[in-house]
Amino acid sequence: LGRVGLAHKADSLPAELSGGQQQRVGIARAVAMEPKILLLDEITSALDPELVGEVLAVVKSLAEDGMTMVMVTHEMAFARDASSRIVFMADGGVSAVGPPKEVLAAETTNERLRTFLARFRASHF
Repeated sequence: LGRVGLAHKADSLPAELSGGQQQRVGIARAVAMEPKILLLDEITSALDPELVGEVLAVVKSLAEDGMTMVMVTHEMAFARDASSRIVFMADGGVSAVGPPKEVLAAETTNERLRTFLARFRASHF
């Protein structure tokens, strides 16, 4: 719990924790098993916007500590900043793979990715 910033909540019941805290407990449970790879599937999808940051901060900290993760996310800015490699999936398959700067480049030749990024940039930047 200390690793995810929740040591002070060790005696709390799940109902007493926020959604972000509950997600961090879930991450702590997974990390306690000392996995070689941590799988994270849309861990911020059900959270209020103000709680997303606290969960992503934990994930970024784990990445900085050398934890290998496969993460499904729509948090593109986070993926850009925290990933060493991005796999963009569309229409049931892999559409682009590479370093974040390459995959998320504005001049990509991948039409599906370019359309997605244009929509994302219009609504987030």
